[in-house]
Amino acid sequence: MSRLEAKKPPLFISEPLTRDAVSQSLSLLSGILKSSYGPAGRLKQLHNGVGGCVCTTSQSSAVLGHLSTSQPVLRVLTASVQNHVSRFSDCGLFTAILCCGFIENFRSLNVAPFTIIKISKHLLSLCMDHLKSEACGCRVSVDFGSVETLVCLTNAVLGKCMIVPVKGRRVVDSTVLPGLLIEMPEFQLGKPLAVKRTGSNTIKTALFSVSMSGDGFNAEEGTIAVHHGVSLEMSELNQLLNVGKQLVKDEVGLVLCQKVMHPSLKQYLKENGVIAVDRAGLSLMEPLGCMTGSQPIASIHSLSPACYGSLKDLCLESFASKHFLHLIAEDTVICSLILCNRSETAWDELKRVCETAEHVLQLTMKEPLALLGGGCTETHLASYIRHKSSTLPDSTFKDLDCSQTQYQLVADRFCRSLESVAHSLSHDDGEILIDMVYGHCWFVPSGSPCVSKWSDLVSKCGCGMNGNTEDLSWRFLQGQSGSPVVQGCPQEPSVKVTDLLTLDCFAAKCSGLQVALETANLILDLSYIIEDQN
Repeated sequence: MSRLEAKKPPLFISEPLTRDAVSQSLSLLSGILKSSYGPAGRLKQLHNGVGGCVCTTSQSSAVLGHLSTSQPVLRVLTASVQNHVSRFSDCGLFTAILCCGFIENFRSLNVAPFTIIKISKHLLSLCMDHLKSEACGCRVSVDFGSVETLVCLTNAVLGKCMIVPVKGRRVVDSTVLPGLLIEMPEFQLGKPLAVKRTGSNTIKTALFSVSMSGDGFNAEEGTIAVHHGVSLEMSELNQLLNVGKQLVKDEVGLVLCQKVMHPSLKQYLKENGVIAVDRAGLSLMEPLGCMTGSQPIASIHSLSPACYGSLKDLCLESFASKHFLHLIAEDTVICSLILCNRSETAWDELKRVCETAEHVLQLTMKEPLALLGGGCTETHLASYIRHKSSTLPDSTFKDLDCSQTQYQLVADRFCRSLESVAHSLSHDDGEILIDMVYGHCWFVPSGSPCVSKWSDLVSKCGCGMNGNTEDLSWRFLQGQSGSPVVQGCPQEPSVKVTDLLTLDCFAAKCSGLQVALETANLILDLSYIIEDQN
């Protein structure tokens, strides 16, 4: 008889943010994320302690997905950021770094958490109102109509982009083709592709989501009574061949099956000029239905002509050592991105970048706005909040049930958290400045000589909108400590540099700002953690 171990009582942890282990873990996570942030962010190699594949990345989706932590506080933080990334694909590191900054800055205040949460929510509302106003100096309207190339791209890509992996080739060999590519190693390029067409010179298509292997019925569909001497397999095959005859009669030229197709059915269709593709997989069903107009057929016992779709053309393509069937539709709502890279790890990272870029374009088309990048939105918002919080009426503090001193303390830490994100963009120990007119940040190259005028060392702000032609005054970007800063209301630049700007996705960054504060407030409000020890 096996020995039974007595159940352990649950572990109660009070005031988790006061524990050294939590503080150290939070600081370590923040350091990892900050060192990965921005165009000059350092790559991370992630692998588990017992072997397995190695992931080389600087993207939040991969970093957070590969990091495991036993701290409940960090699990709440990472889960919240991962949920944001699953919805917007972008600004994951921004959200996580800002959330860590809020927690680290707020918890050291001698102010009740409930009061901090109320004040910080009010500060967030000031930020969001400013970002959504026409007077916001860090918001940029995106005019797709003035860029013909980009308009052409959104016709070709933003419907649905299917990524086709080709590893062992250069990145510059990557290309985009309208339509859909399906790998077909059995096709030979030397032979012409004979396909049946309708009278209107289109190719009628049928899309099956049910198995056509003929290996028996699905038990979920009920019970089948089989007479003595009748072969169930032959009966199933005869039914499949009857489906094939109906497809030929209906002038179908291309049959696509999500699952396996019986070899005899494939041969019959081929002999009658019908191309048969099986094992298409679940991931291709939606784009196939979208580009052909086919309705997935879920049973071989009911075949309706209304389920058929059509294609403009079919051809064979070869790329590297792979052969593809190229499906071309009348409208380019689907495209295939042949994505190349030398190694599997590098290809995975490039794939994440491309998927993020596509999603950001989709979001920007729905809401044609962008925010200034390069840390300028963060420092501009901090400058705005510093000014706004110093001019609030007494009624605001009464409504929030706090003193003006408490409000100013929380506002200062709120701004330091924003500025900390901008500071994370610098990885070479160079100085970072904020101008006192527009609230933009300026990066001084590392190792620069001492000069009497900062304008001799900086040419453009982080986002590229402002040049050093004006007689600007600067202050140093502060770290986590220092005396509060008095800041005037940041102005909108009157003369803008016409070169390319560094921009961030408006929808993703606004969501990241809200998620960061809401998650930080949730963690600040934690009084107990109860862990099951069994």
